[in-house]
Amino acid sequence: MLLRLRNAIVFMCLSVGFSGAATADGPLQILTMGDSMMASHSLSKRAIPNVIGKAVNARVVDRSVSGARIIYNLPITGSMGLNIAKQFRPGQWDWIVVNGGGNDLWLGCGCRKCDRKMNRMITKTGARGEIPNMVRKLRSTGAQVIYVGYLRSPGTGSPIEQCRDEGNELESRISKLAASDKGVHFVSLANLVPNGDRSYHALDMIHPSLKGSRAIGQRIGQVIKK
Repeated sequence: MLLRLRNAIVFMCLSVGFSGAATADGPLQILTMGDSMMASHSLSKRAIPNVIGKAVNARVVDRSVSGARIIYNLPITGSMGLNIAKQFRPGQWDWIVVNGGGNDLWLGCGCRKCDRKMNRMITKTGARGEIPNMVRKLRSTGAQVIYVGYLRSPGTGSPIEQCRDEGNELESRISKLAASDKGVHFVSLANLVPNGDRSYHALDMIHPSLKGSRAIGQRIGQVIKK
């Protein structure tokens, strides 16, 4: 009895977006992975995964962890989710939505002299590196994969302003990876924030505000609907 109760609680905690609507084959099954951009506002159930679930009437299991990186070598905390690839859990996923790489650049090398780390994550051709390796493993499950880019600084006092060039390069490489597989979709957020508009960012001017999370989730939902 206690075991069944515990499993029921775990299920309710992980299923963040199921609205109850179902198709003939049941609701879409979506796994979300990533860092704090994905995880922001999860406590209030208004994070990006929650928005996706409502937008497409899906059951969404969110495994994202704040501070997670693409390159993370500590085994215990890595297996707890700080290594984004290790956030994956087996399931009958229709879609897997993932983001990552920002912490590797911003925290790992201060968005300066990041060529070596960038190449470890993904090469210029988009064919090799930790990100392509992860995406190929996710695709091997049969799921469609969406890789989500990052919010851009609106140019008004953001600490990530200096990361603009590195962020653009990272996402250029990811878009090449997506172009090589029809089952991989890159969702860019480069044009989401109007210049000078602080409302898409939280007070730290790094993470998304509630408005930003809602806009990102809706943009991802549009891709899934298509």
